[in-house]
Amino acid sequence: MKEIMVIGGGAAGLMAAIQAAEQGAKVTILEKMKRVGKKMLITGKGRCNITNSADIPTLIKNMTGNGQFLYSAINNYSNTDVVEFFNGFGLPTKVERGGRIFPESDKAADVVGTMVRALHRLNVEIITEQAVEKINVENKKVTGVTSMSGVFYNADAVILATGGASYPGTGSTGDGYAIAEQLGHSIVPIKPSLVPLEVEEDWIKDVQGLSLRNICASVYADGAKVGEDFGEMLFTHFGISGPIILSLSKIVAEYLTKNKAVELSINLKPALTLEVLDKRIQRDFEKFSRKQIKNSLNELLPAKLIDVVIDLAYIDPDKSINQIKKEERTRLIEVITGLKLTITKTRPVEEAIVTAGGIHVKEINPKTMESKLIKDLYFAGEVIDIDGYTGGFNLQAAFSTGYIAGQYAAWND
Repeated sequence: MKEIMVIGGGAAGLMAAIQAAEQGAKVTILEKMKRVGKKMLITGKGRCNITNSADIPTLIKNMTGNGQFLYSAINNYSNTDVVEFFNGFGLPTKVERGGRIFPESDKAADVVGTMVRALHRLNVEIITEQAVEKINVENKKVTGVTSMSGVFYNADAVILATGGASYPGTGSTGDGYAIAEQLGHSIVPIKPSLVPLEVEEDWIKDVQGLSLRNICASVYADGAKVGEDFGEMLFTHFGISGPIILSLSKIVAEYLTKNKAVELSINLKPALTLEVLDKRIQRDFEKFSRKQIKNSLNELLPAKLIDVVIDLAYIDPDKSINQIKKEERTRLIEVITGLKLTITKTRPVEEAIVTAGGIHVKEINPKTMESKLIKDLYFAGEVIDIDGYTGGFNLQAAFSTGYIAGQYAAWND
């Protein structure tokens, strides 16, 4: 019976272990934390967005970091397969806006629990609080794994699935990069992929906690538009976060590293043309003609933003509506459709949902996830240089690569 060691008990590692065991291998998971699946428990705001209902080309398109590398893996283990796996083990799922697929219970713990039950059923041994120092290799072939405590585990194959460098409290501290580098693998420098952004403007502190829906955010680098997204965002004490900000953060990070001046422009009313918005404001002004402008925009803007927008439009907040000039109304429209924020930096990689960078994909066989440098060494999940947008795409990549790695690790002689 083939002995396989899986390093890391996250989404990719758990799926790899399940698949290898299903092929008849004797599988052991080494996890340095007290329990497996810790990062999965916080994904999707604790609900665990396991995949997305999009077709395969769209899944790959949404994996912005080396999506084409995943073509074989996702075709072999698709979103339909992921859903069937969880449904088959008694966990019903549901599809929400944007194709996001969640457990019906809305509990990430149920996703992890389902995978752990599958592991127990397949007699997979899970050893927790056991960090790995190195993968042992002789004649460019894996022989086993040595733990930080000096324990040697014999192995016919090893699957490295240690995750990225984000959320270190969950165990993802970048250990896998060093282990792979020791064996001669190239590591693409890591940076945050899905991460909140810090801004220069002080007024941000006055609106922290405010969430905006159905807005359009555009990214400009040295004045040239380089990205855009539509949806929800959130103001924080340091800057901005939320789904569309996270999706845009990778491109922001790229231009910041090039020392470009990066600015975000928020259109608070993207569904309205400038002409329609102007008419809408004029109707409100007629309705509240005797009021001050600071008390006249409640039907148009969130309360927390009113003072900010008026200030940025250089209008006296105590001015009566019937005294507002056309040029002031034009400035108001300009701010509402182009609320500017100066991006100073991303939050640290430790706060990123996903890490970009990792083991170079050119050194991994995309059909098997086996190292091209070391025989019987396989990789799965975020430790590889792959990353994508929010919406279940990153977990799909973890499950697909884990499935393929587990399968081929058990098959190959």
